[in-house]
Amino acid sequence: MKPIIKVIIPAYNEAEAIVNVINDIPNSVEEIIVVNNASTDATPENAKKSGATVLFEVKKGYGYACLKGMDYIENSKGKTDIVVFLDGDYSDYPEELEKIVAPITENNIDFVLGTRTQLVTEKGAMQPQQIFGNWLATTLMRLFFNSKFTDLGPFRAIKYPVLKSLQMEDKTYGWTVEMQLKILKKEYNYIEVPVNYRNRIGVSKVSGTLKGSIFAGIKILTWIFKYSFK
Repeated sequence: MKPIIKVIIPAYNEAEAIVNVINDIPNSVEEIIVVNNASTDATPENAKKSGATVLFEVKKGYGYACLKGMDYIENSKGKTDIVVFLDGDYSDYPEELEKIVAPITENNIDFVLGTRTQLVTEKGAMQPQQIFGNWLATTLMRLFFNSKFTDLGPFRAIKYPVLKSLQMEDKTYGWTVEMQLKILKKEYNYIEVPVNYRNRIGVSKVSGTLKGSIFAGIKILTWIFKYSFK
């Protein structure tokens, strides 16, 4: 039986990129949900024209947008089997979604992370602070939780019942690491799938600024140490 797959895309001022992202998502996806996170450009209009369901979250923050998308799914009619999270900047390759969900549909894996550490990462696609932050976070996760994660990449797929059980709460920069820590703590099975990664369209709202990089780093470390002593 074909699984019901829904994609959540948090988007802040991604008017140029969002059309490409939506158009490259495979037809196997039941619904594409773009959460407009207080954009000041044509992101919501372009997303709607491209066939996506558009939601509006006025509170700025990656986690706020993801939670909005989850709340929409929870209150929608019909079944959802798998939720995929994907950024709206076109740095990931949306057409690789099929291989991200394959371990779930074929091998009953609970959570799949698209890792950018093994395949082609275009030069400049990841800022030095991103590379260091990923290394530090995944190293600490390996030390404290015996984790096998090599990345905190945004491109990920998860069984919907598992996602609900995580009771996600982070509103901003710690969303991705919170999810991975809870997967580890609850002992769900997981796997990484190598994905390609390219230079995004536009400037990153997190790693592209000093403030964003610092706050993201603090939030990620806070989550790791919080769970280390639970």
